[in-house]
Amino acid sequence: MEEEFSLDDPTQLLDSASEFAHHPGALNDAAVKDFLGRFPLPVVISALQTKADVPGLENTLVACLERVFKTKYGASLVPQYMPFVQVGLKADSQIVRCLSCKTVLSFLENFDDKSLSAIKLIIGYDIYPLLLDCLINGNEQVATAAIDAIKNIAQFPEAMGIIFPSNINEATHLGNVASRCSSLGRVRVLSLIVKLFSISNLIASVIYNSNLLSLLEADIRNSNDTLVTLSALELLYELTEIQHGAEFLARTTLQLLHSIISNSSMESILRSRAMMISGRLLSKENIYMFVDEPSVKSLISAIDVRLGLLDGKDADECESALEALGGIGSSIQGAMLLLTSFPPAARHIVQAAFDRQGGGKQLAALHALGNIVGENRPEDSIILNGDSEESLRRLIYEVASESTKLTPSGLLLSVLLQAAEFRLAGYRVITGLVARVWCLMEICSKPEIISIVTDPTTETAKIGMEARYKCCKAIHRSFMSSKLGSDPALSGIAGKLQEAVERGPYLVRKHTEATPVVMTAERF
Repeated sequence: MEEEFSLDDPTQLLDSASEFAHHPGALNDAAVKDFLGRFPLPVVISALQTKADVPGLENTLVACLERVFKTKYGASLVPQYMPFVQVGLKADSQIVRCLSCKTVLSFLENFDDKSLSAIKLIIGYDIYPLLLDCLINGNEQVATAAIDAIKNIAQFPEAMGIIFPSNINEATHLGNVASRCSSLGRVRVLSLIVKLFSISNLIASVIYNSNLLSLLEADIRNSNDTLVTLSALELLYELTEIQHGAEFLARTTLQLLHSIISNSSMESILRSRAMMISGRLLSKENIYMFVDEPSVKSLISAIDVRLGLLDGKDADECESALEALGGIGSSIQGAMLLLTSFPPAARHIVQAAFDRQGGGKQLAALHALGNIVGENRPEDSIILNGDSEESLRRLIYEVASESTKLTPSGLLLSVLLQAAEFRLAGYRVITGLVARVWCLMEICSKPEIISIVTDPTTETAKIGMEARYKCCKAIHRSFMSSKLGSDPALSGIAGKLQEAVERGPYLVRKHTEATPVVMTAERF
């Protein structure tokens, strides 16, 4: 076949393939059929195998074939050329291996021949072990393409036995694969496990029951290599973003994170990352269905203690701790735990939020406080239980009394007089806090706050305008639903708020009519 389809002079193929590969826009089946009518697929593959030394030919043909196989028609040809895909996955050339991985993916995504089983072809040609080899030994692009292909294979029910063999001694069992490869290869295998975990609750359950998450935990506990631990923590962070992951992660992860955060001998960056993961995980309302309250309290206490030990010495770790507490506080359950623990962990947030010398620490604390007071929660979930609300009010009044501002309204105004990024965070705090009557009264006592939030010229950036307007609407809503709305003495505030709400978030310049200008003509 090689002699029959080889090209002595590949110039014409090279030019046509280059034009095809760089054609703007998507290519349809007709375009692919036209190209393959002039250069049959065996000709292109043969040239790729035998003429790779021709300058530019390999890159051009790979780009060309990638576009061919992305179409329905191109994908329908793959079963006939599976031996070439098999060879490509074992090729020395990284771009050919990458093409072969992408071809498997395109085949699975586009193939719809009901007379053939896509997975039977994958099994018959032993494609999965070759993809694993590409994952472990290929370059970054090859590894990414291999993960995408394997992830697609996993979505076929009949492929479960291939990717998750019941025999733990199977060579392709991911636990065995991870144990026999380099540290880079192991990280890639763990990354594959995370990607597979994200597909569905069913696959997540299989991964959990196969004890594959323990591989990740083992790397996190590895105190000998900071980079390995950090890579594993990054993957754990990815896992916490998966909606159905909470049920599985909650069972062991909190204890693991606690051990890192409370370990003073660990690198600061590892503790910071563990705190951020804690905040992300406990920000989900459904996590509290799967964890026991003492475990959450213990984790919050570890962050609390760490903040006390830092005392502002490590700015990055302080900010991470405050952000983590803010993440926890974005859920109702988390906010209540932060406010009712003894002493309340939320005190760090309130104290830092109004420290004008705090810089990034103050900004992180303001956003954390915005989460706790419910800025990002539904309207009917902003107010917490009685003990939590009393703790929140007491903390804010205590900080105010110990400052030069003396009142909560003075603290809030001081934030709104800072730079734009602090004002943005301040709007978030007021938006949530103003649902409380005591805060509404504080705000109404400061005409300067009302002036800032109702002035369309206060902000110039879109995000700032929208935050200011959301804050204005929240004040207006609380004002009108309270007894203050019927107070004649506050009618001026009511009018200002109403006008600002009707105006909308963006500055609308008043329309001015064009006027003629009369002037003496210039003479030369």
